Amino acid sequence: MLEELAETGYAALTMERVAARARTSKAALYRRWTGRAELVLDACKAHGLSDMDVPDTGALRGDVIALLRQMSAKMAAPIGGILRGLLAEMTRDPEFAKLIRERLHTIGPVIRAILLRAVERGETEEWVLGSRRAAVATDLLRNEFLLFGAPVADEIIREIVDDVYLPLILAPAPKPARPPGGTGGSTDGP
Repeated sequence: MLEELAETGYAALTMERVAARARTSKAALYRRWTGRAELVLDACKAHGLSDMDVPDTGALRGDVIALLRQMSAKMAAPIGGILRGLLAEMTRDPEFAKLIRERLHTIGPVIRAILLRAVERGETEEWVLGSRRAAVATDLLRNEFLLFGAPVADEIIREIVDDVYLPLILAPAPKPARPPGGTGGSTDGP
């Protein structure tokens, strides 16, 4: 199934072609999956696309660098091209995007585990866990991958961590001007 996805891309993937390649019937596929989105997500999960280990180097910096290296290695593997296609498809298909967030988005719990240990060690403050700052490193790596491909150079990973991420979250990190998740414009006046 992943071979078909790699060749055609998600937009052109059909249950008919998957069935033919698997030497089965389309009905057999539909008995197990409601459609191609669920089929693709199950195949990606079965091939470890969303599997991430929680690094434990003993320090926040080392843990985040190890996580980004792990993500970068997945992006550079053959499944990385499929991932790029799926990420692009998310912008065109809201239901597919919802399924990906629900079933494949495992980075959130991993970065949360890393940050929880950092809170325990006094490297960051607890409020960071619920803020947008928590995901900045992984978001920047994903952006680098989407714009420039893989592999993401180790120098870029270190820049993301040292120049952007750590200054945002190290204790005592400056608290946001408004509560995390708040909306609205600047409070500095007109």
